[in-house]
Amino acid sequence: MKGYYSNYKMMYNNEKRKGKSQRMDGKSTDKLRHEIKEATDIEDYLTKNREELLRGSLSEHLHMLLSQKNLSRADVIRGSLLGRAYVYRIFAGEKIPSRDKLIALSFGLKLSEEETRKLLKLSGNRELYARDERDALILFALQRNMTVMDVNELLIDHAFPVLDTARE
Repeated sequence: MKGYYSNYKMMYNNEKRKGKSQRMDGKSTDKLRHEIKEATDIEDYLTKNREELLRGSLSEHLHMLLSQKNLSRADVIRGSLLGRAYVYRIFAGEKIPSRDKLIALSFGLKLSEEETRKLLKLSGNRELYARDERDALILFALQRNMTVMDVNELLIDHAFPVLDTARE
């Protein structure tokens, strides 16, 4: 494990030195900030960057992911270890889940690291941060398509709290 973390840290530092704060699927956040600063008309900026901006509700985004991944809510419930009623309330927009529950949902939805980042950002939660050891373990599990059970075992092995999947 130590080798993974040093490689990840080295890669992060190299990217930081090169000035990269880049999304995997589009413009970097720094580029968007620069475009806002240079914009004379906000409507023009919004129109040109429509695909780059986060929009919609958490519920809408989850439904889109469900459809995109060709999964059922039952699949997500099984994969996330969250309670059935709780997951249905999240998808209905009636419940705002904690960061841990959203991360568990991302495993249930079989999301990539980038898709999980977007889900956390859209919900107003802190993104997974590679310098945070617990988050690094979660990122490791996401990148390897592990299950919630796998990531919880990894967290236990490193003396961190497991993902909160307690039923509400």
